[in-house]
Amino acid sequence: MAAGSKPAKGQSPGFAAALSMVQAAILALVLIAIPWAAQAAETGTPAAPALRMPLSPGAPPAGKTQGGVHLTALLSASNAEPVRQGLEWRVFEEALGPDGNHKLVAQSANASPTIPLPDGNFVVHAALGLAGATKRIRINGTLLSETLILNAGALRISAKLGDAPVSPGKLAISIYVPQGMNPEAKLVLANAKAGETIGLPEGTYHIVSTLLDSASNGTASPTNSVISTDLRVLAGKLTDAALRHRASTMTLKLVNSPGAEALTNTSFTILTPGGDVIREMIGAFPSATLAEGEYIAIARHQGKTYQTSFKVVSGLDRDVEVLAEEQPAPDMPQAD
Repeated sequence: MAAGSKPAKGQSPGFAAALSMVQAAILALVLIAIPWAAQAAETGTPAAPALRMPLSPGAPPAGKTQGGVHLTALLSASNAEPVRQGLEWRVFEEALGPDGNHKLVAQSANASPTIPLPDGNFVVHAALGLAGATKRIRINGTLLSETLILNAGALRISAKLGDAPVSPGKLAISIYVPQGMNPEAKLVLANAKAGETIGLPEGTYHIVSTLLDSASNGTASPTNSVISTDLRVLAGKLTDAALRHRASTMTLKLVNSPGAEALTNTSFTILTPGGDVIREMIGAFPSATLAEGEYIAIARHQGKTYQTSFKVVSGLDRDVEVLAEEQPAPDMPQAD
């Protein structure tokens, strides 16, 4: 009813007045709302905030459920302490893919990871160095807790030269699995590092440690100081293997007289008393690390050959002087 209109027939004057007040209030609200809506249109803000349920990160697609697996590993069934470092976890689909391999779906280097997985069948693999364990699991919308038994131990190798420890960079360590009468039947690790803890399945191993000799160009070459031993790695235990090399570093010089200046442009060959060639070097005073024992040094300079014999005592580094007095040299082995 417009303002100032007469009341309809049958309506009292009081009722008509009240109705007019309600209409006026509604009109006022509309007039207030129109500018606010216009401002919202100009700024691009929504007229009213929308309420949305937040999506969980990593939520499975609609219609699919998702669970997961919490993983731990033990070195042995009798050792209740979980492995806390060095583990590598991988989860594969159990079904083979088109390429004939199991598809990798998740991996973790955490000691005890929790891995979300969709429903399905999977294969979990835990690796600790060369030791490993595998287990099949089935995910059905719940969180599983699985423990894998590695049946493994750990090996740590150190070495000394005399009473001094050998730096890891001066050692070449190989680990073999012996079979029958062959101690080096199967190579399982060619470049083991001294001082590192190596995970291995329980069993007997053959360890070979070769002392390295640093050359002037920065490369390292193997010496004839080689130590080998057999040892057994027990599941759940750390086995420490301490190897002792017996060798020294000899510096060769060709001199005109004892204590004189070394002659340049000299080539040297070091042999065993039986004639086996150990090292060949060129220079005024090249060095070689040799195992304890007896040797012959051959020096060649300006078309002449000189020789001397010397003995290596472990831990005693020294100079070996070859006097430039022509002497008959032993026959050199012929190349095949």
